[in-house]
Amino acid sequence: MSEPLRLGVAGLGTVGIGTVKIVQNHAALIQRRTGRPVVITAVSARSRTKNRDADLSSYAWEDDPVALARREDIDVFVELMGGADGSALDATRAAIATGKDVVTANKAMLALHGQALAEAAEAKGHVIRFEAAVAGGIPVVKALTEGLAGNDIRRVMGVMNGTCNYILTRMESAGLPYAEVFEEARQLGYLEADPNLDVGGIDAGHKLSLLAAIAFGTRVSFDAVRLEGIGRVSIDDIRRAADMGYRIKLLGVAQMTGRGLEQRMTPCLVPADSPLGQLQGGTNMVVIEGDSVGQIVLRGAGAGAGPTASAVMSDVIEIARGSRIPTFGQPATDLVEAVPAGTSAPAPHYLRLELADKPGALAKVATVLGEEGVSIDRMRQYAHADATVAPVLIVTHKTARDAIDHALSRLPATGVLIGEPVAIRIESV
Repeated sequence: MSEPLRLGVAGLGTVGIGTVKIVQNHAALIQRRTGRPVVITAVSARSRTKNRDADLSSYAWEDDPVALARREDIDVFVELMGGADGSALDATRAAIATGKDVVTANKAMLALHGQALAEAAEAKGHVIRFEAAVAGGIPVVKALTEGLAGNDIRRVMGVMNGTCNYILTRMESAGLPYAEVFEEARQLGYLEADPNLDVGGIDAGHKLSLLAAIAFGTRVSFDAVRLEGIGRVSIDDIRRAADMGYRIKLLGVAQMTGRGLEQRMTPCLVPADSPLGQLQGGTNMVVIEGDSVGQIVLRGAGAGAGPTASAVMSDVIEIARGSRIPTFGQPATDLVEAVPAGTSAPAPHYLRLELADKPGALAKVATVLGEEGVSIDRMRQYAHADATVAPVLIVTHKTARDAIDHALSRLPATGVLIGEPVAIRIESV
């Protein structure tokens, strides 16, 4: 029988225990599929006495994850602690330095330190696998690095934060305002300890930056991701988007353009009858467009013990089989510095304005938009409880975002604008 692949698991939270249970419950199945046993040798977590609903008695315990990473009786360091820096980063560096392969679910660490970690691992002939770091149980990293490796990738986009999708779809289905659904999500335990990681688009932006590196052969450039959260999306926006056949999603888009690499994680309108438009609740979806394959849609659970642990084990199994794919699909030293796109590709935009209900108000708005090169496709006016206020919704033709922003910055000077205008991109799907 072949030698077992020995794992050291750091982090025994939801995903860590989910991983332990897969190893324990599917040992025979995994051995048949890999040709060798996969076993856990040692584990590490903050508390040894916590009840974790799993039998850990046969594993060595290390209080310090760095000590776990350096143990001579593990082959693969499985990092499930989270956090961009601190113990997770220290332990991962220690594992690489002592010749271990690494499997991680830590998108923040890779988004900020992935290039250096990949170069260090690959210099020693070892791999870092991170399927679980992006979109939970959806095998999108494998799709890009293997299944679609023969394609020139044109665009990667998707809904990559289930909490945001839950909030937006719950607002629509229940007719509730953002603040109320946000608090509901908090009570249900859907939000991170720092909620801005979710609703501010940071968590999903980390994921997008990793997919962009694979798709376009560039170094991870999270700092170049344009981030805008969902906090300004109102129930009125959701209702009015629905009137026009759209739904609002926190949508990540990465594409290489003549202006450079465009990466944005922002609220967008998508057609309600599209796969992204129909996505409900906490589910994730990633859409990949390649020159040969066309459009591929991957949909599934983006978080949770089972789906994320499934992704962890897919990486472990590939290592057990002898797969040695570079971290980002090609040698890390070959990745090029991305030139960030200065502006987004032109697109239609949804504009929500509240105007003073007096003659000439719309004309003044139309004049400013026209002077900035923003062409109006459709326009609607809605009733308001306050008869002095006229809510107006405008859909533009394809327009550069810079032109939209410049036009909106000029509107207060017209004297007809009430409150702050809202502009949301309409994405073609």
